[in-house]
Amino acid sequence: MSKKSYSLKYLLTPDYMFETFDKITPEFLESIGVKALLIDIDNTLAPYEQPEPDDRIRGWFDRLQGRGIKASLISNNHPPRVELFNRTLGLDAYPDSGKPKARTLLIAMEKMGSDRSNTAVIGDQLLTDALAAHNLGLKALIVPPIKDKTTPFFKFKRWIEKPYIKRYWKLQKEEKK
Repeated sequence: MSKKSYSLKYLLTPDYMFETFDKITPEFLESIGVKALLIDIDNTLAPYEQPEPDDRIRGWFDRLQGRGIKASLISNNHPPRVELFNRTLGLDAYPDSGKPKARTLLIAMEKMGSDRSNTAVIGDQLLTDALAAHNLGLKALIVPPIKDKTTPFFKFKRWIEKPYIKRYWKLQKEEKK
């Protein structure tokens, strides 16, 4: 691994940020060489209170599948939540995944037949989703939380993430020059 891989700045800074999950198009994914996705559920695809995917979510997964992009759900939430949400999607789904640990992500990648060169993580948290992605050398595609929890723990996590999100936007601005 390069020195960059060990840098906290690198580990927590998203590779890409989008307004919502469905702004991540199959065409964009193809343009960056992504053929498989490891996707968070809560606050990425739907708020915690939404038990099942709506038409917008199902349509997005249909578009991915139509272009041959594989997807698995990788959630730190518990089996009842993940199984209910996945019931109509029928994806490989991994509850209690332990992100940012790599084990579950590696299992999902193996099952999808993907590897580090063609897989990305989509999520809303830098301390779990981006860190999990970068620990494996994957791209981190981050969306803002749909409806964030307001507990002190979550507020603290979001406070820690702020400088890395600012860094992402600063890098984007510099690239456009």
